[in-house]
Amino acid sequence: MRTVHTSDVVRTVRDLFIRANYELPPCICERLSDCFRVEQEEPAKSMLGVICENAETAKRERIPICQDTGMAVVFAEVGQEVHFEGGLLRDAVDEGVRQAYRDGYLRKSVVGDPLGRVNTGDNTPAVLYTELVEGDEVRLYALPKGFGSENMSRQRMFRPTASLEDIIGFVVETVRIAGGNPCPPLVIGVGIGGTFDYSAVLSKKALLRDAGVHHPVYEDLEEQILQAVNRSGVGVQGLGKGVTALWAAVETYATHIAGLPVSVNISCHVTRHASAVL
Repeated sequence: MRTVHTSDVVRTVRDLFIRANYELPPCICERLSDCFRVEQEEPAKSMLGVICENAETAKRERIPICQDTGMAVVFAEVGQEVHFEGGLLRDAVDEGVRQAYRDGYLRKSVVGDPLGRVNTGDNTPAVLYTELVEGDEVRLYALPKGFGSENMSRQRMFRPTASLEDIIGFVVETVRIAGGNPCPPLVIGVGIGGTFDYSAVLSKKALLRDAGVHHPVYEDLEEQILQAVNRSGVGVQGLGKGVTALWAAVETYATHIAGLPVSVNISCHVTRHASAVL
């Protein structure tokens, strides 16, 4: 049994959300730069240049990449041999988010009651997903999720007879409906299986995977989705020219014989995530 003090969780969550909001993952920066180099069409090339410059400036000046610094989503993989000391994990995560959004001068965008619409003033509570795993470590993933893209996400309960083409078509339809609203080029998370709600969690979890790292089974499906989306005609910032998506990631889970849940979680080119191990 290993003891982890929740003060370490607070510090780590704080640092992760500040870093994620200031620095795009290198894999996303590389894909944006590659798209800029090969793009021939204006104004798509010009817009990609601005996007790359914005990311470089944010990292250099230590300022947020986007004005929407997101709702704080945390995935915590907790080893079964870990004992937390100093308080609840949930409270520590929220305190880390609170400190990050205060100290990092990040926009506070969370309302405490979804209908009352009163801002909590500190971007808490976070959305926390906890999974028990083997070992004595805690792995924390921070994903600040902006709602310009979150609002464009969709879910569909397919019949179990649905084909891969049906699923790909649903993803492309979702991207076309979104148009320029989620600030393409996009990163697309696709969750297949589980239940109605769990497919959505899978699609969010897919966004944590670095661009270039494929699903061990569904690499071909990921490539087909990406190619189909990039033939959709949406283009950079919805201008109809250039790349529509940088990456598509699929996560799957077992499901019921009578159903095939599929969720599509849209993320803008500012697909922010950071992780650490305690």
